[in-house]
Amino acid sequence: MIRLMTATTALLAGLSAPVTAQETHEWGEKNADFEPAFENQTRAPLEVTDLEFEDREIVAGLEHPWAIEALPDGAGLLVTERPGRLVHVTLEGEVSEPISGLPEIFNQAAGDSTQAGLLDVKIGPDFESDRWVYMTYAKGKGDGMSVTAAARGKLSEDMTALTDVEEIFEQTPPSPAAMHYGSRIVFDGNGHAFITTGEHFTDEERQKAQLLDNTYGKVVRVNLDGSIPQDNPFVGQENVVDSIWSYGHRNVQGAAMRGDQFFVVEHGPAGGDEINISVAGINYGWPVVAYGVRYDGGPIGSGEPRQEGMAEPAYYWDPVIAPGDMIFYSGDMMSDWQGDSLIAGLVAKGFVRLEWDGDYVEAEERLFTEYGRVRDIEELSDGSLVFATDYADGKLIHVTVNQ
Repeated sequence: MIRLMTATTALLAGLSAPVTAQETHEWGEKNADFEPAFENQTRAPLEVTDLEFEDREIVAGLEHPWAIEALPDGAGLLVTERPGRLVHVTLEGEVSEPISGLPEIFNQAAGDSTQAGLLDVKIGPDFESDRWVYMTYAKGKGDGMSVTAAARGKLSEDMTALTDVEEIFEQTPPSPAAMHYGSRIVFDGNGHAFITTGEHFTDEERQKAQLLDNTYGKVVRVNLDGSIPQDNPFVGQENVVDSIWSYGHRNVQGAAMRGDQFFVVEHGPAGGDEINISVAGINYGWPVVAYGVRYDGGPIGSGEPRQEGMAEPAYYWDPVIAPGDMIFYSGDMMSDWQGDSLIAGLVAKGFVRLEWDGDYVEAEERLFTEYGRVRDIEELSDGSLVFATDYADGKLIHVTVNQ
């Protein structure tokens, strides 16, 4: 069955909005008076693209859409809604009934008062032959406790159900705080999945990001079936979780591969959202160091932005953008953007484009700010983009270039 669109959506579906006018950006006041470690580590030169866009609403009425995944051969999109629904959406705006067979999703609190729910979705590397779909979500552990988890299931040919569902990762230990779950899942092309987590926000729990006996504030790396790669950096060490790849992260909500490099973008406190290049065994500093301050203005950890033995972010923002997911653009439609990262913004609004020179940022741009909170961006096979707005009445927006 097809979910009915709202009357407004039905009228708008398939109609292009006027060409979007992009505006210059003003940085705003910093939260912390830290000097960057190197040029363009923050506040890189601002650019305004000379592309002219057509943006159209595919559909509205999605409840806090969190992730978009394009299916092969133009077969539409898989979209997660945070309360616990996975749906199939066509580019013409038809929304399926919820796909059955998902694991039980923890979404205890109503509305915007929780960050728990169904989070990321990705089709597996060999989806066209094996139909595996991977997802991350908040998993309840009883008595209000929860963790970040990841599972996979086989999507039926008619895209109505998941079968053979099996869990491939569960965060430890359980947390009473329904906050800071991460969480993205990304494949490295070599038979592994990276899964990002958060540290559940509280003063006590965030300290776990520096400890290796748990999976708070970590990037973990597993085989596609959830088993542990034996070349993970801490395998076999006493009182260490074997799945850990890197640590000292806060709340990683965006991640993408660029060649064989794994990039993550994570929420900072007041100031200090970061992009990090996640390398095996490396400590990224949270909560000992940060390029931001507490929400009450007090210092984080040591009160310093850097410390020996802790990796510098490749880039950071102050004030924050509150990132969603990220991609590296590779298409021909916006060919000048090839190799640039596009990062969804919740506080920044719209999305952020970064130009790179190797591992360093050269320039930044803000786009589509009129749409407000954007949670995810997906590149389609023709090089066009789809992004999701994160509201109780969330939308999917399709972006092409006006030729």
